Amino acid sequence: MLPKRQLRLSALLLSFGFLFNASGTLAASNLQGQSAPDFALRTLKQQNLRLSEFRGEVVLINFWASWCGACRQAMPGLNELHDKYHRAGLVMLSINLDDEVHRAMHMAQSLKIAFPVLLDERKDVGRQYQVDNMPMTLLIDREGIVRHVYVGYNRGDERKYLTEVRSLLNE
Repeated sequence: MLPKRQLRLSALLLSFGFLFNASGTLAASNLQGQSAPDFALRTLKQQNLRLSEFRGEVVLINFWASWCGACRQAMPGLNELHDKYHRAGLVMLSINLDDEVHRAMHMAQSLKIAFPVLLDERKDVGRQYQVDNMPMTLLIDREGIVRHVYVGYNRGDERKYLTEVRSLLNE
């Protein structure tokens, strides 16, 4: 049996863990049902892309960083989703939040990211989208409304994305 002090400390730490996770999820969920904030960012290929250019398309945005292990795990499934649905009208944008471009470039090359990698070095778009935890993935409908927000990554999350993407493409 644990001493009372250890029990209290464990309960306190567990509570903070739940609060931290809930706050990240809550902040992201405030976007759901709202118009996706417009932005313009430069890609690794030196193109400027603006979200509003894709109005009328279903858009998946994935926020990530090179130091994020879960982001690395999510990328192969996102590549598969892109391969299957980009011809059907799914636009996928990857927004990197690293401070140094070379880190984003290295990870994009090593993971063979098949869709545009946008650079948010100043974190302006990350703040706009309330990115507290990564990866954070959003699905935006053809009208520009954020329909789904996913914070974090667990193996198999691609099935959720797949179901929602199919549904949005069929609307």
